Amino acid sequence: MKILFLCTGNSCRSQIAEGWTRHLKGDTIEAWSAGIESHGLNSHAARVMAEAGVDISSQTSKNIAELPSVEFDYVVTVCGHAHENCPVFPGAAQIVHVGFDDPPALAAQAKTEEEALAHYRRVRDEIREFVESLPDSLE
Repeated sequence: MKILFLCTGNSCRSQIAEGWTRHLKGDTIEAWSAGIESHGLNSHAARVMAEAGVDISSQTSKNIAELPSVEFDYVVTVCGHAHENCPVFPGAAQIVHVGFDDPPALAAQAKTEEEALAHYRRVRDEIREFVESLPDSLE
């Protein structure tokens, strides 16, 4: 099964989802991530994933247009903006929206680094729960 996780900038939520899927479901799911735009890998996302034992530091931020022609089974939008602006995919890809809070936006209001990281950790853990439920949660 091939799944693309799509968000606005492919910097945080979609990267975390790709990392968890490769880590937890790599034997049954081929995971990709991309964005409507490309903002670079978020260093806090990489940090909190490393804390959980998953190294995403070598993943790169990609624009959807940069992906090779892959026929995805599912495209999972992980933010509202990507869902509203999701491009058309060739083939039989099913579009599924599973929205998660935006850690960088939440962290911008934090008073300390630890408070900021708490937002990333919470969303990281919520995405892990979703990935653990794959592929059943896509039906």
